[in-house]
Amino acid sequence: MPRAAVTSRPDADPFAAVADPSLRALAERGVLRRYRRGTILIQEGDTGDTLFVVLSGRLRVFSSGGDGAREREVTFNVHGPGECVGEMALDGGPRSASVIAVEPTTCAMVTRATLREQIARDPDLALGLIARVIRRARLATESARGMATLDVYGRLVRRLEALAVAGADGARRVPEGTTHALLASEIGCSREMVSRLMKDLVRGGYVALEGRRIVLLKALPRSW
Repeated sequence: MPRAAVTSRPDADPFAAVADPSLRALAERGVLRRYRRGTILIQEGDTGDTLFVVLSGRLRVFSSGGDGAREREVTFNVHGPGECVGEMALDGGPRSASVIAVEPTTCAMVTRATLREQIARDPDLALGLIARVIRRARLATESARGMATLDVYGRLVRRLEALAVAGADGARRVPEGTTHALLASEIGCSREMVSRLMKDLVRGGYVALEGRRIVLLKALPRSW
């Protein structure tokens, strides 16, 4: 996979998607970078002292492992505009996961030194980062609980419902680019299993495809 990044030319307001004023002030002190789809920003196990504030596009946080022939990936989350990734490695330790751009993405890259300076100026930034880490820890706990207590279908339903956003027509749409392979890596199963379950849901009239987007037409059954 490509790892090179290209410095971008700022738009009129490249930070418009960052609603949190403390995070925006931090992003404004960073270096703007544009990453092509498939570019790896962070490699699991590497050391690093930078975090990334997403200004546009999406980043996927994942871990991989296996014996080579049976290499598998687990997706922890996908982050979009206004979110940040990489802050957990700012203690100088090794990266706990990899991060890849799932579509063309622009970020503000911030060093640990800049982060410390900004926290000294704005303590609310530290509180915001702590709150983000806590939320992600809770999500990780919920994911582990789901792996232990739900079957594959139950995990798929929970993930689709978490991703879907209601539109004006009442239908709930999953973000574009949420592929069967991505869903499989998020819920811990094979892509083939997700494809089979999705076909069943389409035949049952619960789900439809709208271009590259999954649309939830009505409440999904609790069991299948």
